[in-house]
Amino acid sequence: MIMKKKNSRSKDQDTNWEERVVQVKRVTKVVKGGKKLSFRAILVVGNESGQVGVGVGKASDVIGAVKKGVVDAKKHLIHVPLTKSYSIPHPIDGISGAAKIIIRPSATGSGVIAGGSIRTVLELAGVKNILAKQLRSSNTLNNARAVLNALANLRTFKQTIQNRDMNVEYLDRIE
Repeated sequence: MIMKKKNSRSKDQDTNWEERVVQVKRVTKVVKGGKKLSFRAILVVGNESGQVGVGVGKASDVIGAVKKGVVDAKKHLIHVPLTKSYSIPHPIDGISGAAKIIIRPSATGSGVIAGGSIRTVLELAGVKNILAKQLRSSNTLNNARAVLNALANLRTFKQTIQNRDMNVEYLDRIE
């Protein structure tokens, strides 16, 4: 009986994940003996080829918070459908809490036109040409999660055809 050796590489090493810290905040909790300090880190993890996640970590030190944030971000990964011009297939809105964002595909060469945490999430997702605007809230975490909400709801042309039980030949005959 020959035992096969399992692949020693883990899932994390198969793709190159890039991590970016979006925000580190010092938070306090009032307890019986006074105030207890801790840190909250918001992180974005992506491989710049269609996978991205946002995570939050809280710990008594910054390094611990960042490590927890990376683990949380990898738990909440989503896949983003990208076009040939490294944009998104169609315009879409995203909502998380009070934050609302609008994302629209852009012409080749226009770059990532977005601000704050929205820009970080889109860059790590691998999007290179896009327009984005944050509305209502300026909360960093809610805006990052709103982008994830929008990107998770994107549909490609093929997915839309399958949902409607059509085939491509049928669409060619209509035109």
